[in-house]
Amino acid sequence: MTTTSGLVEVLKRELRSRGITYAQVARKLNLSEASVKRMFSRRDFTLKRLDQVCQLTQGEFSDLAQALAREEKLVSRLSLEQEKEIASSIKLFLVAVCVLNHVDPDQIIALYDISKPECVQLLVKLDRVGFIRLLPNNRIRLLVSRDFTWLPDGPIQRFFKQHAHSDFFRSSFDQPDEHMVVLSGMLSRASSAVIIERLKRTAREFSELHNNDLKLPPSERSAMSLLVAIRHWELQVFVDLRRKKPSTTPENRT
Repeated sequence: MTTTSGLVEVLKRELRSRGITYAQVARKLNLSEASVKRMFSRRDFTLKRLDQVCQLTQGEFSDLAQALAREEKLVSRLSLEQEKEIASSIKLFLVAVCVLNHVDPDQIIALYDISKPECVQLLVKLDRVGFIRLLPNNRIRLLVSRDFTWLPDGPIQRFFKQHAHSDFFRSSFDQPDEHMVVLSGMLSRASSAVIIERLKRTAREFSELHNNDLKLPPSERSAMSLLVAIRHWELQVFVDLRRKKPSTTPENRT
């Protein structure tokens, strides 16, 4: 991501957190709302324009630059040892997932059978692991980036895989807020790459919607999980019916 793109992303989040709309930005810049949306989509901003929009957030351009610098120091993955530590305790893992989803300590205590002293102890452990920074009054600053992912086939992913079969798929997926589609086909490498990029985009959109809904009270939100996966795979019962390739040993050659 270029510096300008990064600054625009930080600015978008700041506008969203303050409830400032594209229409308000358009009035500030004396532009149409469509032009403003196009600017944000293309990240086509001059420094002067960035500074003008910053004024709407009661901040300065330097604030954006500092926020971007802080983000660039964040990690997109933990080490194996860090993940092992988090996965060693169900409650520690739960609190880690909660803070990753911007659930504050009071909400964690209200939702789960965890006392306030215990919650604070778990947050201290996450601070020691290097997952968060625990600030005064139990405020939390994540030390992982917005594109953070768990290690491929690491302790956390293995935990999810273990429980996905018994928990996640224990549903008929026929409720209004549930959906499941299983597709199979024969794709080229180029087509596979296209689908994978679109799946990544869907995952990003899920995260953006989650962040947008943080301003809503907990009573208007519920835990949702999106499982996105694609791989070279065919049902084993189909594989068993595939024709065996003819042997190429010398005695079978004519």
